[in-house]
Amino acid sequence: MTGFIDDAPLYLAGLVTTITVSVSGIAIAFLLGIVLAAALRSRVRPTSLVVRAYVEFARGAPLALVLFLLYYGGPQFGLLLSPYVAGIVGLGVYGAGPFAEIFRAGLNAVPKGEREAADMLGLTRGQCLLHVELPQALRLTLPPCMGQAIALLKESAVLSVITLGELTKVAGTISSITFAVVTPYLTIALLYWALVEILSRLGRVLERRFAVKGS
Repeated sequence: MTGFIDDAPLYLAGLVTTITVSVSGIAIAFLLGIVLAAALRSRVRPTSLVVRAYVEFARGAPLALVLFLLYYGGPQFGLLLSPYVAGIVGLGVYGAGPFAEIFRAGLNAVPKGEREAADMLGLTRGQCLLHVELPQALRLTLPPCMGQAIALLKESAVLSVITLGELTKVAGTISSITFAVVTPYLTIALLYWALVEILSRLGRVLERRFAVKGS
């Protein structure tokens, strides 16, 4: 118990790093996913093909591989990132692919009559997307979006491969010093569970708040 209390500052620092990097990465993935979903529906064929290739790569490549390319491969192209920034960017570009597919499905689920009505009102395609399709798609895709956010939070556990001091890195450091395995890893497991539970409850609140009438 004394050892746990002594290590509490390390756990707290790792928890703060995990939360800030995950929230920032999820926000980037969310916003980039919306842009990519809109680009996937582009009538310009080369644009949709390039974006489709990126989305498929992001969905298929492991997060650890993306992090290695950014952090260790980036300097070869003049891209020098700190572990913290590389972690945020890595989570963002990695998570954007699945988010793009979620939003694409949501946009396609908007009734065709809504677009026809917007067209009759003289709205441009961009205005229709922004004011008609996107608000409805966001409500429709809220549950899978929360699921994807939770998945990214849990996948942040691999950010230690780029030496970022998040929870898993902290547990490994404590374990290497004290030779204890169960306590540090069980502690961070409980912390991850608590974070996921908070995110899940937030998702349920948002679902009730923005529930689609009649669903």
